[in-house]
Amino acid sequence: MNSKDYLKDLSEIKTLMSKSSRFISLSGLSGILAGIYALIGAAAAYWLFSLKGDEYVVIDSNIFRFVILDLLIVGVLSIGTGIFLTTKKAKKNDEKIWDALTKRLLFSFIVPLIAGGIYTLIILSQQKYGQTGALMLLFYGLALLNASKYTLGDIKYLGYTQIVLGLICALYPAYGFWFWVLGFGFMHII
Repeated sequence: MNSKDYLKDLSEIKTLMSKSSRFISLSGLSGILAGIYALIGAAAAYWLFSLKGDEYVVIDSNIFRFVILDLLIVGVLSIGTGIFLTTKKAKKNDEKIWDALTKRLLFSFIVPLIAGGIYTLIILSQQKYGQTGALMLLFYGLALLNASKYTLGDIKYLGYTQIVLGLICALYPAYGFWFWVLGFGFMHII
Protein backbone atom coordinates (compact mmCIF):
# COMPACT_ATOMS: atom_id res chain seq x y z
CA MET A 1 0.00 0.00 0.00
CA ASN A 2 1.19 3.46 -0.72
CA SER A 3 0.48 6.69 1.09
CA LYS A 4 -2.48 7.55 -1.19
CA ASP A 5 -4.26 4.37 -0.09
CA TYR A 6 -3.69 5.23 3.57
CA LEU A 7 -5.05 8.73 3.03
CA LYS A 8 -8.08 7.32 1.23
CA ASP A 9 -8.72 4.87 4.07
CA LEU A 10 -8.39 7.61 6.66
CA SER A 11 -10.79 9.79 4.70
CA GLU A 12 -13.36 6.98 4.56
CA ILE A 13 -13.02 6.33 8.30
CA LYS A 14 -13.48 10.04 9.01
CA THR A 15 -16.63 10.12 6.83
CA LEU A 16 -18.08 7.06 8.57
CA MET A 17 -17.38 8.52 12.01
CA SER A 18 -18.99 11.82 11.03
CA LYS A 19 -22.10 10.06 9.72
CA SER A 20 -22.42 7.99 12.89
CA SER A 21 -22.11 10.94 15.26
CA ARG A 22 -23.84 13.77 13.39
CA PHE A 23 -27.23 14.07 11.74
CA ILE A 24 -26.13 15.71 8.49
CA SER A 25 -29.29 15.54 6.42
CA LEU A 26 -30.78 18.79 7.68
CA SER A 27 -31.90 20.84 4.72
CA GLY A 28 -30.55 24.38 4.59
CA LEU A 29 -33.53 25.39 2.48
CA SER A 30 -35.87 24.47 5.34
CA GLY A 31 -34.15 27.03 7.57
CA ILE A 32 -34.47 29.70 4.89
CA LEU A 33 -38.14 28.89 4.39
CA ALA A 34 -38.72 28.97 8.16
CA GLY A 35 -37.27 32.48 8.17
CA ILE A 36 -39.53 33.51 5.30
CA TYR A 37 -42.57 32.05 7.08
CA ALA A 38 -41.61 33.99 10.22
CA LEU A 39 -41.30 37.23 8.25
CA ILE A 40 -44.70 36.69 6.59
CA GLY A 41 -46.29 35.91 9.97
CA ALA A 42 -44.67 38.98 11.52
CA ALA A 43 -45.89 41.15 8.63
CA ALA A 44 -49.44 39.85 9.14
CA ALA A 45 -49.30 40.57 12.89
CA TYR A 46 -47.80 44.01 12.29
CA TRP A 47 -50.52 44.82 9.75
CA LEU A 48 -53.23 43.78 12.20
CA PHE A 49 -51.72 45.84 15.00
CA SER A 50 -51.45 48.87 12.73
CA LEU A 51 -55.17 48.57 11.93
CA LYS A 52 -56.06 48.46 15.61
CA GLY A 53 -53.98 51.52 16.45
CA ASP A 54 -53.30 50.57 20.09
CA GLU A 55 -49.89 49.69 21.46
CA TYR A 56 -51.14 47.04 23.85
CA VAL A 57 -53.11 43.84 23.41
CA VAL A 58 -54.91 42.08 26.23
CA ILE A 59 -54.71 38.31 26.52
CA ASP A 60 -58.43 37.68 25.92
CA SER A 61 -58.73 39.83 22.79
CA ASN A 62 -59.30 38.68 19.21
CA ILE A 63 -55.97 40.18 18.16
CA PHE A 64 -54.14 38.11 20.78
CA ARG A 65 -55.91 34.99 19.49
CA PHE A 66 -54.88 35.90 15.95
CA VAL A 67 -51.26 36.33 17.02
CA ILE A 68 -51.31 32.91 18.72
CA LEU A 69 -52.85 31.38 15.57
CA ASP A 70 -50.25 33.20 13.48
CA LEU A 71 -47.43 31.77 15.63
CA LEU A 72 -48.90 28.27 15.40
CA ILE A 73 -49.21 28.48 11.60
CA VAL A 74 -45.61 29.69 11.28
CA GLY A 75 -44.46 26.88 13.59
CA VAL A 76 -46.42 24.15 11.79
CA LEU A 77 -45.25 25.34 8.36
CA SER A 78 -41.64 25.56 9.54
CA ILE A 79 -41.65 22.13 11.17
CA GLY A 80 -43.54 20.54 8.29
CA THR A 81 -41.21 22.03 5.70
CA GLY A 82 -38.18 20.97 7.74
CA ILE A 83 -39.40 17.39 8.02
CA PHE A 84 -40.34 17.20 4.34
CA LEU A 85 -37.10 18.66 2.97
CA THR A 86 -34.88 16.80 5.44
CA THR A 87 -36.59 13.49 4.61
CA LYS A 88 -36.22 14.22 0.91
CA LYS A 89 -32.51 15.04 1.32
CA ALA A 90 -31.90 11.93 3.43
CA LYS A 91 -33.53 9.69 0.82
CA LYS A 92 -31.49 11.36 -1.92
CA ASN A 93 -28.28 10.71 0.04
CA ASP A 94 -29.44 7.18 0.93
CA GLU A 95 -29.37 7.93 4.67
CA LYS A 96 -31.73 6.80 7.40
CA ILE A 97 -34.01 9.53 8.69
CA TRP A 98 -35.16 7.91 11.94
CA ASP A 99 -32.46 6.28 14.06
CA ALA A 100 -30.89 6.64 17.50
CA LEU A 101 -29.00 9.75 16.39
CA THR A 102 -32.20 11.45 15.22
CA LYS A 103 -33.88 10.62 18.53
CA ARG A 104 -30.97 12.14 20.49
CA LEU A 105 -31.07 15.24 18.28
CA LEU A 106 -34.81 15.71 18.77
CA PHE A 107 -34.65 15.05 22.52
CA SER A 108 -31.79 17.53 22.93
CA PHE A 109 -33.76 20.13 20.99
CA ILE A 110 -37.25 19.56 22.38
CA VAL A 111 -36.51 19.50 26.13
CA PRO A 112 -35.24 23.12 26.40
CA LEU A 113 -37.84 24.24 23.85
CA ILE A 114 -40.77 22.76 25.79
CA ALA A 115 -39.41 24.04 29.10
CA GLY A 116 -39.09 27.50 27.56
CA GLY A 117 -42.58 27.30 26.09
CA ILE A 118 -44.09 26.36 29.44
CA TYR A 119 -42.15 29.10 31.21
CA THR A 120 -43.26 31.65 28.62
CA LEU A 121 -46.90 30.59 29.12
CA ILE A 122 -46.47 30.99 32.89
CA ILE A 123 -45.08 34.50 32.37
CA LEU A 124 -47.98 35.33 30.04
CA SER A 125 -50.52 34.03 32.56
CA GLN A 126 -49.00 36.45 35.09
CA GLN A 127 -49.64 39.24 32.56
CA LYS A 128 -45.93 40.00 32.15
CA TYR A 129 -45.98 40.40 28.39
CA GLY A 130 -42.82 42.45 27.90
CA GLN A 131 -40.33 39.60 28.14
CA THR A 132 -42.11 37.16 25.84
CA GLY A 133 -39.95 37.89 22.78
CA ALA A 134 -36.74 37.65 24.81
CA LEU A 135 -37.80 34.35 26.39
CA MET A 136 -38.72 32.82 23.05
CA LEU A 137 -35.38 33.81 21.55
CA LEU A 138 -33.39 32.64 24.59
CA PHE A 139 -34.98 29.23 24.91
CA TYR A 140 -34.92 28.62 21.16
CA GLY A 141 -31.23 29.55 21.13
CA LEU A 142 -30.56 27.19 24.04
CA ALA A 143 -32.45 24.40 22.26
CA LEU A 144 -30.41 24.95 19.08
CA LEU A 145 -27.17 25.03 21.02
CA ASN A 146 -28.09 21.86 22.90
CA ALA A 147 -28.97 20.02 19.67
CA SER A 148 -25.99 21.34 17.71
CA LYS A 149 -23.69 18.60 18.95
CA TYR A 150 -25.69 16.18 16.78
CA THR A 151 -25.78 18.22 13.59
CA LEU A 152 -23.83 20.69 11.49
CA GLY A 153 -21.86 23.50 13.13
CA ASP A 154 -24.00 26.27 11.64
CA ILE A 155 -26.80 25.35 14.05
CA LYS A 156 -24.50 26.16 16.98
CA TYR A 157 -23.86 29.67 15.65
CA LEU A 158 -27.56 30.23 15.01
CA GLY A 159 -28.13 29.19 18.64
CA TYR A 160 -25.53 31.65 19.93
CA THR A 161 -27.08 34.39 17.80
CA GLN A 162 -30.57 33.69 19.16
CA ILE A 163 -29.27 33.74 22.75
CA VAL A 164 -27.49 37.08 22.24
CA LEU A 165 -30.58 38.58 20.57
CA GLY A 166 -32.72 37.28 23.44
CA LEU A 167 -30.48 38.90 26.02
CA ILE A 168 -30.44 42.22 24.17
CA CYS A 169 -34.21 41.95 23.77
CA ALA A 170 -34.52 41.50 27.55
CA LEU A 171 -32.76 44.86 27.96
CA TYR A 172 -35.08 46.54 25.44
CA PRO A 173 -38.46 44.79 25.82
CA ALA A 174 -40.29 47.56 23.93
CA TYR A 175 -38.51 46.31 20.78
CA GLY A 176 -39.33 42.65 21.39
CA PHE A 177 -41.28 42.32 18.16
CA TRP A 178 -38.34 43.59 16.10
CA PHE A 179 -35.85 41.33 17.85
CA TRP A 180 -38.23 38.43 17.21
CA VAL A 181 -38.35 39.37 13.50
CA LEU A 182 -34.56 39.62 13.40
CA GLY A 183 -33.97 36.33 15.24
CA PHE A 184 -36.65 34.07 13.82
CA GLY A 185 -36.90 35.72 10.42
CA PHE A 186 -33.67 37.17 9.12
CA MET A 187 -31.23 34.98 11.07
CA HIS A 188 -32.79 31.82 9.63
CA ILE A 189 -32.45 33.22 6.13
CA ILE A 190 -28.85 34.30 6.69
